[in-house]
Amino acid sequence: MSAEHEVISGSLALQDGCVTARLERVTEHSPELVWKMLTDSVHLASWLAPGTLDARTGGRVQLDFGNSGTPIDCRISACEPHRLLAYSWSAGDDPERPLRWELVPEGDGTRLLLTLLLPDDHLVPIACAGWDAHLEMLMAALEGVSIHFPAGRFRAARSYFEQCLKEKLAA
Repeated sequence: MSAEHEVISGSLALQDGCVTARLERVTEHSPELVWKMLTDSVHLASWLAPGTLDARTGGRVQLDFGNSGTPIDCRISACEPHRLLAYSWSAGDDPERPLRWELVPEGDGTRLLLTLLLPDDHLVPIACAGWDAHLEMLMAALEGVSIHFPAGRFRAARSYFEQCLKEKLAA
């Protein structure tokens, strides 16, 4: 299936100059395995970026996207193993971009909810599309498959979120 025909979904809400974006995936894998993919340095490199994550409240997150992005260096604001992980997706003097991973058991699998709090600026569709693409990489990594960043899906998701944002601003 081409990226243009893949289902892109997510929701945006505007409030007080911020955008809350919610992305969701369901997997047949346990919350314990999903947690390991979100927090273990070896697994992070397979779907997000090389780096380290000290999975505890106050722990440090350091990710290096090399030439393709800003290095992330922040602290974990909430950590409940196999259930909740929250930190800011920012570095240096960048505006705070908090994110929250919630793992909800669903049968033998997991519903993974990602909530992003973003400044209401031109980067919202890009941020949402980037996370959508990395979630696809995470779903593949859970299956033991390594995929490159899905640029076609990123472009389709960026268009989707640009349209969502236009509709929210017009309402």
